[in-house]
Order: sequence, then structure tokens, then C-alpha cells
Amino acid sequence: MTKRPGRIIRLWQGVGPHLLPFANATSDRLPMSRLLRLSLFQISCGMAAVLLVGTLNRVMIVELHVPAWLVASMVALPLVFAPARALIGFKSDTYKSVLGWKRVPYLWLGTIIQFGGLAMMPFALLVLSGDTWAEPWAGQLAAAIAFLMTGFGMHMVQTVGLALATDLTPRDQQPNVVAMLSAMQLVGMVLSALVFGALLADFSQLRLIQVVQGAAALTLVLNLVAAWQQEVRDPSRTARTGEPEPTFLEAFRALRKSGPWNRRLLGAGIGTAGFTMQDVLLEPYGGQILGLSVGATTALSALLAGGAVIGFLRAAQRLGQGADSHQVAGHGALVGIAGFTVIIFSGAFGSGAVFGGGVALIGFGAGLFGHATLTACMRAAPADQVGLALGVWGAVQATAAGCAIALGGVLRDVMSSLATSGALGEGLALAATGYVSIYLIEIALLFVTLAVVGPLVRNRGASRPQQAAGLAGPAHV
Repeated sequence: MTKRPGRIIRLWQGVGPHLLPFANATSDRLPMSRLLRLSLFQISCGMAAVLLVGTLNRVMIVELHVPAWLVASMVALPLVFAPARALIGFKSDTYKSVLGWKRVPYLWLGTIIQFGGLAMMPFALLVLSGDTWAEPWAGQLAAAIAFLMTGFGMHMVQTVGLALATDLTPRDQQPNVVAMLSAMQLVGMVLSALVFGALLADFSQLRLIQVVQGAAALTLVLNLVAAWQQEVRDPSRTARTGEPEPTFLEAFRALRKSGPWNRRLLGAGIGTAGFTMQDVLLEPYGGQILGLSVGATTALSALLAGGAVIGFLRAAQRLGQGADSHQVAGHGALVGIAGFTVIIFSGAFGSGAVFGGGVALIGFGAGLFGHATLTACMRAAPADQVGLALGVWGAVQATAAGCAIALGGVLRDVMSSLATSGALGEGLALAATGYVSIYLIEIALLFVTLAVVGPLVRNRGASRPQQAAGLAGPAHV
């Protein structure tokens, strides 16, 4: 009888890390309670993303009768500030705060900007809907400013928050921390979508104001709790060395010289475009080509997100075991190619189950790829340029995703128009032609991604800061 409890304890010690992968993200310096609290900034960003892309998108078009083209323009506006993530990361690396902080001031500034955008957004939308005495251009301008502020605040909070997490995390535990933070954003998106949907079931303009401003207030609370006592005050950071501080361009050139950053970022951008070009096409494809119901196509978002979470966890496990980041990214691209191939065949089979399997594969591949490329940048960055490296990755990833989504919609319409008009021949005069053409383009982009990241796998370790001095020359691309 006395041996059985000991066996049970040893059993749980053996399987615990596999069932609870985020347990490996903790350390004496960053225990689980502190890490969970820090991850709250991802919850607030997920909540803002649902508002921008989901809830407000639908409310503006259906309830407020705003033209769809104008709504699409508003949603795309935050993309304007995506390249600024590189500058934000650089500034958070070099900022000399009077209080001895470098990350927290930018994290809080981003929070305030995000709060301001959310706070003014419902009133801007009401003016935009034409229910007030103001001129239409006033509503358009106010809504544009609100969306810009919210998106810019999100970019700043995410960039600096990830840099702060990297500062606090030992190198061998960074993959698990990245996986947890990525998963927490998805958790925030799912929870926010459920709550917003319930609160706005009986829609009214007053209820919309209450919900969006409640989200603004909750953003302040979540990010304040997330940043509280996370960064140690270091008064030595305020000391003037007498040497001129490097400019952003000088710092960026130095980062590029520390390893094959051109190829690394090119691979991240092309791969991100390959995975995201279909973001606005999966549900229409399921409804138009496969005849799935609205509820069934809505469930695709859960499949995609679930696959991404599993991809994050798998990538964290492999990277924690010492796997090469670029090799894991390549495996993610291969899974994505398989997923798009399955989706193409689902139309030929007319099978919703096969389609769902393809969507899950795409999510899994995207999770592997996104986690691996972010971890590669974190590990390759010099210690004093972590924020810049993460900012550059975020700028490339966000810009590539936004441009790919917009381009995917345009190309789908063009190819569908050509197909239905008979310009592509009788055999391609099908409704599915426009969608399939986009999936084929994405498969081609992922093959190009494999070609780009392949040499990085062969040069494994050459980009590490401690080895860069001797190997940077031949590794540059």
C-alpha cells in the first residue's frame, strides 16, 4: 500500500510536462503566477482585435448601414502603423527613463493610445451612421482616427510586451513563453467574441457604447495589472555615457550584420502571406462551394484557432528539445501545403469533413511557422537589440498578413469574374475557380518559403550573437 502513492507521484512527474506544456515556461525569476499576469496584455490585444475585425465589422455593416467598402477601409487602417513596430522596439531598447525603466513606459503609452481609440470609437461610429447632425466626413474622419489609435496602441503593446517577456525569460525557456503568450491572445479573442456576442444580442446604440467603452476600461485594468512590478527599476539606465546614441538606421544596420536577417525576415514575410491570403475566403468557400450552413462555417474559426494552438504547443515542445527554429518553420510550411491541398480536394469531393480537416491543418501549420519564426528572431537578436528584433519581425508579419488578405480578396474576385465569363475556358467556368486559384498561389508561396529558409537550417547556429563575429560575413544574404 505504501508503494502505490510513490508510483502515482512518479507517474505524474513523468507525464506532467506533456499535459501541461506551459509549466516548462516558468523559472525562479518568472514563476507561473507572474507569467500569467504578464500575459494579460495579450488578452487585451485579443479583445481589441475581435472588436476591430469581428464585432464592429458586423455592427457597422448590418446595424449601422455603413457601406462595406468603407468598413473594409477602416479595418485595414491599423496596417498603416505595422512598420512602426520596428521603431517602437528600437526605442524600448534604448529609452532612458528617469525612473529607470525602458519597457514599461512604452507599454503604458501604447495602452493609453489603445484606450483612447476604443473610448471614442462608438461615438465616431454613431456619427458615421448618419444619426446625428454632423456632416458625413466628420464621422469618417473620427472613425478613421479611432481605428488608427486602437491599431497603433495594439502594435505598441504587443511589441514591447513580447520584448519585456524576453527580458525576463531564460533563453532555454523562451519557446514555451512565446507559445503561452500566443495562446493567451487566442484565449482573449475567443472569450471576447462570446461575451460581446451575448451583450449585443439585443442591439441598441446605447448598448454598443457601453460594450466598447467597457472594453476600453478593461484594457486599462488588464495592462496595468500585467505591467505591475514586472520590470526592475535600474537608475543606471539614466546615466549619460557621453557617447552619441545610435540612430534607428544605425541600429538596424548593426542588427542585419549580426546574421542572415534579410533571409530570415523574407522567409517570415512570404510564409505569413502564404498562410493568411485565405483568411477572408475560407467561410465563403465553405458556404458557396460546399453548401455549409452559417453555423458550420462559423465553426471554422474555432478549427483554425484550435489548430494554431496545437501548433504553438508542438513548436514549443520541439524548440524546447533543441530543434532548429527554421527547421520547425519549414515543417509548418509543409503542413500548410498539405492543408491547402486537402481544401482543394474537398471541393471535388463535396465533403465538409475533408474541408474541416484541411482548415485544421492550416491552423496547425501556421502555429508551427509563426512560433518558430518569432523564436528564431528572439534567439538570434543581440542582448541589447531584442526589442528591435521583435519589432522588425512584427512589422514584417503584420504588413505581409494585411497585404496578403487584401490581395487575396481582389485576386479571388478577378479570377472568379474571368472564370464565369468563360475567359479561362469552359473547363474552368466554375464558381470554385476563384477560390482554388488563391489556394494554389498560397501553396506556391509556401514552397518559396521553404526555399528561403532552407539555407538557414543548413547554417544552423551561425546567426547566434555569440558566434556572429566570425561567421557573419558568409552568412549574410
